[in-house]
Amino acid sequence: MLVAFSVAPSGTGRADGSVHDAVAAAVKIVRDSGLPHRTTSMFTEIEGEWDEVMDVVKRATDAVAPYGSRVSLVLKADIRPGYSGELDAKIERLEAAIDEL
Repeated sequence: MLVAFSVAPSGTGRADGSVHDAVAAAVKIVRDSGLPHRTTSMFTEIEGEWDEVMDVVKRATDAVAPYGSRVSLVLKADIRPGYSGELDAKIERLEAAIDEL
């Protein structure tokens, strides 16, 4: 499965509203997981089996909790049994389709 998620604290008390320290703590959990992943400016994508991906999302969410009084989690999943390597393969298929236009 592929999961795209974004996790951030609120109620941080920071005047500038920045949450980069909290996001860094979450991304470190993802990177240390050993699962295929990609982080962009808005989301982190991770690929693996249901239980291992959800465990990483939970631990990343827990890592953000100390940075604020509450945590927001946005999650989107693509569950396609029997497929792996889709983190890159989906992009490759998209690029090929664009090239054909």
